[in-house]
Amino acid sequence: MKGLIGRKVGMTQIFSPEGLMIPVTVIQVEANVVTQVKTAETDGYEAVQIGYGLAKTKSVTKPLKGHFDKAGVTPRKALQEFRVENAGSFTIGQEVLADLFAEGDKVDITGISKGKGFAGVIKRHGQRKGPESHGSRYHRRPGSMGSNTSPGRVFKGKNLAGHMGHEQVTIQNLEVVKVDTERNVLLVKGAVPGPKKGLLTIKITIKQGR
Repeated sequence: MKGLIGRKVGMTQIFSPEGLMIPVTVIQVEANVVTQVKTAETDGYEAVQIGYGLAKTKSVTKPLKGHFDKAGVTPRKALQEFRVENAGSFTIGQEVLADLFAEGDKVDITGISKGKGFAGVIKRHGQRKGPESHGSRYHRRPGSMGSNTSPGRVFKGKNLAGHMGHEQVTIQNLEVVKVDTERNVLLVKGAVPGPKKGLLTIKITIKQGR
């Protein structure tokens, strides 16, 4: 099983043995515990549910509290399910650490992107601005909305102003540069979605092209 839940710490840089500077994202991977084991006999497929971080009991709903009590683990802030080939090799309550991954592994990282609020078409979709000259009155507004006869309406999906960011984003094929087992930290090459302290899902990549 190659999957963990982590928290984005921030970005920094390290140097390779050849002296090359590598920009990396620091991901804290701690308190990952198996909260449920699903097998083909009981659920129809093989998977493992992982819980991350300790949650306050008063902030957990009754159904989730019952779920954690049945598993015999303390309440967790986040849950994520990962498909595995043999779920029977895992036990409820087992702790999963950063050494699950190794240097050189390629991973897919999923997170919630930074929210930008309400944005116009230039910032949100990269459209060009109107004339900058005095009297134009059309500097940053959206362009033509289409025909005024047939079809005489604006089609669904047209790029317009609206809510930007704060959506699920996955960056594929990122390289694990370093695994710090003492601090339970992963260093991943490049940037990942979300703000600092944002939750991330790290899985082995589904594309091995590079």
